[in-house]
Amino acid sequence: MTAITNEKPLITDVFVKGARQGWDLATKSMLPNLVMAFVLIKALNVTGLLHYIGLVFEPMMSVFGLPGESAMILASSWLSVGGGLGVLIAFITEGVMSGEQVAIILPSMFIMGGQLQYMGRCLGVIGIKDKMLYVIMLIPIVMAFAALTFMSIIV
Repeated sequence: MTAITNEKPLITDVFVKGARQGWDLATKSMLPNLVMAFVLIKALNVTGLLHYIGLVFEPMMSVFGLPGESAMILASSWLSVGGGLGVLIAFITEGVMSGEQVAIILPSMFIMGGQLQYMGRCLGVIGIKDKMLYVIMLIPIVMAFAALTFMSIIV
């Protein structure tokens, strides 16, 4: 007969296990998105396309007190929150956006962040009907623009 033990793991073992999981998450999920975003923005900047993207979206984004280029942050965030943060950091570093503008756009980034990933990972798996999928995907986008409006008023 084997004895059943209810020994709790040592706190150091729990910490080390959590640190390993955190490291794996950071290096395998977040870091690639950040690097991709930096490379994308640098490539768009070097080719001059970022300037033209800014011109196209300037009328819409200026309503919220943001530069036209900030539309790239929302587009990148829609794909991946890490990618959106990478674009945001690149814009801060290059002086495209001020601290007030960052405060305006941050809530919207997280409201609509990573939707494309969630659509495939979550909603597709549970079998949402096609019509409802569009509604579910549209709600965070609408809420993100409501957040832009609210933040542009209070900042």
